[in-house]
Amino acid sequence: MSDLLERVAGAPITWGVDGSPGWGYLMDRERVLREMVESGLSATELGPDGYLPTDPVELKEFLDRFDMSIVGGFVPALLYREDRVDDQLAYVTRAARQLASTGSKVLVLGPSSANPGYDTPVDMSDDEWTTFLANLRRLETIVGDAGLETALHPHWGLAIATGPDIDRLLDASDVGICLDTGHAYLGGADPVEVAKVAGGRVLHVHLKDVDEAKAERVRSGEVAFREAVLDGLFVPLGEGGVDIAGVIQTLEEQGYRGWYVLEQDVSLKSDPPEGEGPKADAVDSVAFLADLVATGG
Repeated sequence: MSDLLERVAGAPITWGVDGSPGWGYLMDRERVLREMVESGLSATELGPDGYLPTDPVELKEFLDRFDMSIVGGFVPALLYREDRVDDQLAYVTRAARQLASTGSKVLVLGPSSANPGYDTPVDMSDDEWTTFLANLRRLETIVGDAGLETALHPHWGLAIATGPDIDRLLDASDVGICLDTGHAYLGGADPVEVAKVAGGRVLHVHLKDVDEAKAERVRSGEVAFREAVLDGLFVPLGEGGVDIAGVIQTLEEQGYRGWYVLEQDVSLKSDPPEGEGPKADAVDSVAFLADLVATGG
């Protein structure tokens, strides 16, 4: 675990940058990258399509100004609707090539829902599962041809969200996994158990902690996901109900040497004051991880 802090990256969503319509205010990318560096991070995910430069040369020049690199990117794709999948895979092809041009090794697949946003649960029928898995294999071929690995991201409100969804996916496919500790927890799974069961298939990790009471209100349907995010559903590492230390210890003991991405979803209404908001939370999360390293977990 001694090199753990060298494998901690950021994600634009931690600074409120999400591509969903109406999600919230988008901070200027110059400030976001600067605050990542000031928080102790040396790499970032790509963020939503078009947030960072899409031209490879322009992107490299932009990142070089901050001495940052790209370690992946969240790419949504709707795979259980045959009538829409060709357009979806065309987008994945373009996204995979862009990620490959950055030197990234993984494409983080968001298994999209046919419903807007993240507030309506998806319960795929057996036929939809069959379609999903067949198109997932097509997608993995596209991603592999670009020189990347696919890391499927179970996510609240998407086609793969709950513990049973994850179990069925692991049984029915050999796809790699992006273990998001917060979304696994929100979906009713134990992130430590997911790490144990998925084993070497975990290719990428999103670290987020979750307020236990707010999570239960989302699970019960009392509060919508985005409303809960606005209310502080996701909290700095060590301040919620997720066993972050247990997840990291499990993965490291299994030989995981990939990236841990700080991904504390927030939705902003305006620019926070300097040093406050997302940056302060990122600094606290990095300090939590530094303490884990210092104490041996």
